Amino acid sequence: MPSSSTFQSFSTTSSTTTINGRTTSQSEQTYSDPTGTRTQRTHQAHGEAPRVERSETDAAGRRLEDPRSTDAKRIQDVTEEEDAKQKGREYEERMEEEYAKREGGA
Repeated sequence: MPSSSTFQSFSTTSSTTTINGRTTSQSEQTYSDPTGTRTQRTHQAHGEAPRVERSETDAAGRRLEDPRSTDAKRIQDVTEEEDAKQKGREYEERMEEEYAKREGGA
């Protein structure tokens, strides 16, 4: 009867660094079995959304494309960008009104 062996390995590491009151966190989880290795890395800087990176290799060590990353590499919160654009438009409108008042009163 031939013998067969299987294995599974899981590891996780994490670190948090605070410099001048700003905290940055990093973590990594790795899972390996006979079919390959899957790794997920997470990085979060102070005040930012977490960034997640995933990678996978097959049993021969060849990198496989993550189907979740083919459409988008990163999710980004654009709320602040949209707020800044809106505030910029409001500022421009106020300036136009102010110039119109000055031109009309001169």
